[in-house]
Amino acid sequence: MSRKKILLIIVLLLVVDQCVKFWVKTHMALDQSYTVFPNWFFIRFIENPGAAFGFQLGGDYGKLILSLFRICAVVALGWYIVHLLKKKAPAGVLVGFGLILAGALGNIIDSAFYGLIFSESTYFSPATLFPEGGGYAGFLHGKVVDMLYFPIVSGHYPSWFPGIGGDPFTFFSPIFNLADSYITVGVIYLILFQRKFFQ
Repeated sequence: MSRKKILLIIVLLLVVDQCVKFWVKTHMALDQSYTVFPNWFFIRFIENPGAAFGFQLGGDYGKLILSLFRICAVVALGWYIVHLLKKKAPAGVLVGFGLILAGALGNIIDSAFYGLIFSESTYFSPATLFPEGGGYAGFLHGKVVDMLYFPIVSGHYPSWFPGIGGDPFTFFSPIFNLADSYITVGVIYLILFQRKFFQ
């Protein structure tokens, strides 16, 4: 696979991720949702201020350290892909790492620039692009936009359950974005189908 092809794949994936995030950010209020398939797939807008699953690393300094770590990881991954191209690695390996790089870049863009170019999202109204007076946060302090919601295990507590009988529950309900999907698919693909290359 040529350098141009892998670069085109990464750019296309990144554009799709950012288009979806821009639309969600400018058309949905926080926690607003749309049903795609009843009971198991929704578009639900939340913002992630930290690492995976909303884990935070000590306020503004933790956020800055996390963002810098992500940038270093992306630079290293980009260098490794160039190295693989020179070694004429199989196309599947390059695509797998291309997916991971596109996903990492997608979330870095949110973190680096969304605080500068968007107003704060609220539970009552969508954000504004390029608001008067500037954005809601500084460089590298933006929040990552998540919207793909799969309440995989949900239901209602039994009526006899003390205090919460009949109430709904959701046991496993990840909310993530396309960039996260790229990373996950890339890693799983490399583990399942490209193990021989890494031996």
